[in-house]
Amino acid sequence: MINLKGKMKISLLIPVFDYDIVALVHSMKSALGKVPEFCEIIIGDDGSSAEYREKYKSLEEESVRVICSEKNIGRAAIRNRLALEAKGDYLLFIDADATLRGTAEAYILKWLPALKKSRVLSGGTKYHDSPPGDPDKLLRWKYGRMKEQKRASERNKHPHAGFSTFNVLIEKSVFSKIRFNEELKQYGHEDTLLGYQLKKAGIGILHIDNSLIHDGLESNKDFLNKTKLGIENLSKLYDNVTDKKAFCATVRILRFYNKLRFFRVTRILAAIFIRFRERMEISLDSSDISLKLFGLYKISMFCTYREIHKRKNILPIF
Repeated sequence: MINLKGKMKISLLIPVFDYDIVALVHSMKSALGKVPEFCEIIIGDDGSSAEYREKYKSLEEESVRVICSEKNIGRAAIRNRLALEAKGDYLLFIDADATLRGTAEAYILKWLPALKKSRVLSGGTKYHDSPPGDPDKLLRWKYGRMKEQKRASERNKHPHAGFSTFNVLIEKSVFSKIRFNEELKQYGHEDTLLGYQLKKAGIGILHIDNSLIHDGLESNKDFLNKTKLGIENLSKLYDNVTDKKAFCATVRILRFYNKLRFFRVTRILAAIFIRFRERMEISLDSSDISLKLFGLYKISMFCTYREIHKRKNILPIF
């Protein structure tokens, strides 16, 4: 544990790909100089277009840097690069589509008392109270409100479950030993794997109420596509982990899948997905969205991928 009486510093790391973060960075910059522990902001440009790259470069100043990758290297790799570049003892990862609820100074200050209690802190995610004006983004908002927006008291009951790096503070010495796994090239569950690795290493996660608003809502179709990528990745990860019991403890859908497998109904659900996939997707891309249907869609899709992946001989590596 870092001695907080010494020169403890926090680096804010923002990975981004073709997203406008000008307002976010300007907001966060206001805390530089006001909070002594807050030493820098580093933007990780993951192969963005020239238009966005110019926007990021315009934000550079003494305590704001931009790290550029000429090509898109993926969510895991860009976060690892940011961590290597950081000067701080603590790494504050936030996603590019986050928005402050209050002032940056208040947000940074709220982390400091908790640093004495844990080496990994999660601030949480919040969504706007009213639904988006665009009904095409309703599924992402509704799912976020019901499944991701939770108070710290609720998240601390199972601290490693559903771990997210949307808004998380990690001691650099801890992160340097674990890091994101760069073999995960496509979208989905990089955070889940990191949470599992923290659990395996015996490193606790403390959740606090210091949430950011998730503003970058995908369209229904884009969210369904990301869900497919995430479910496929999760099935591959399930084959690769060495301690399936510990991994399942961090992922709700895996615990549910194991119950279904016990009752031997996973093939039935896979058949349901293959037959009714298009109808489910049409219903989920409408103004009358059912999260129960979305839950069925996800678990039946996972059962389908399991039928595919379990036929392959994959050696556990994580």
